[in-house]
Amino acid sequence: MSLVSIVIPAYNEEEVIGESYRRLTAVMAQSDCDWELLFVNDGSRDRTISILKDIAKTDSHVRVLDFSRNFGHQIAISAGMDYAAGDSVVVIDADLQDPPEVILDMIKKWQEGYHVVYGKRLKRKGETLFKKLTAKLFYRFLHSMTDVNIPVDTGDFRLLDRKVCDAMRTLTEKNRYVRGLVSWVGFSQTAVEYVREERFAGETKYPLKKMLRFATDGIISFSFKPLKIATWAGCLISALSFLYLLVVIVQKFMGQTVAGWASILAVSLFFNGVILFMLGIIGEYIGRIYDEAKNRPLYIIQEEVGFHHDKPEENQR
Repeated sequence: MSLVSIVIPAYNEEEVIGESYRRLTAVMAQSDCDWELLFVNDGSRDRTISILKDIAKTDSHVRVLDFSRNFGHQIAISAGMDYAAGDSVVVIDADLQDPPEVILDMIKKWQEGYHVVYGKRLKRKGETLFKKLTAKLFYRFLHSMTDVNIPVDTGDFRLLDRKVCDAMRTLTEKNRYVRGLVSWVGFSQTAVEYVREERFAGETKYPLKKMLRFATDGIISFSFKPLKIATWAGCLISALSFLYLLVVIVQKFMGQTVAGWASILAVSLFFNGVILFMLGIIGEYIGRIYDEAKNRPLYIIQEEVGFHHDKPEENQR
């Protein structure tokens, strides 16, 4: 019988974690596979870890990884994949916006021979117009910026075959955009469409600041086009500046003078702003190079609960 590992990253989810466990257990009980629920506590400051430990004591299907601090959602997913023992691995958030019932459809597609089955959102309930619009624009912008075919309107909710997980474990970058990495490794992939529900309880763990950071990671991790844009913008500005210099020289010989300093100041501020913007883009890439050069562990496990198999060879990578 095939073993399916369900990886559930959790950060301050005390209001919903019990219901997540109940729904996931009910869904997997309907499948023809054995299963394990692998919760990754990403440094929660509430009762999330104590609730998970209580659940693990009463259910042998449950395993818990407890991080030493908050390392981030994408790192929690990566740790879950490292420790998952299943023939396939499903990633799903604890907030129940992605319906667990869709997992059964993903398993069917996997049994048909697909290596990756990702959830594609047809509709997003309970989200503001601003969130829906920016998400739609981001996915399409990322798709246009990268040579990797990252499906639009998809999140991290997906099923991965063991071959894909093994390939993912060889990727060691620190600033991770998991859904992009899954597309990068290839293999046969297909979609299961669904309607994303409202959050069951609690507050979103991705406010605007984190969303912007997440979007930056996605673009910079899979595209050099921002650097190319900066290069072409620099060339264009240099050309325009040279033309303006010729105009100034002609005006000088014709005896014409500039009436005031306001226009000169405006032009100077504009070009300085563009230069700083380009330096910022370059700085983002250099910062990621610095992170890779430090070669610190991707995550640190404080405690493991409910595991009955050996640790992965490259844990805390």
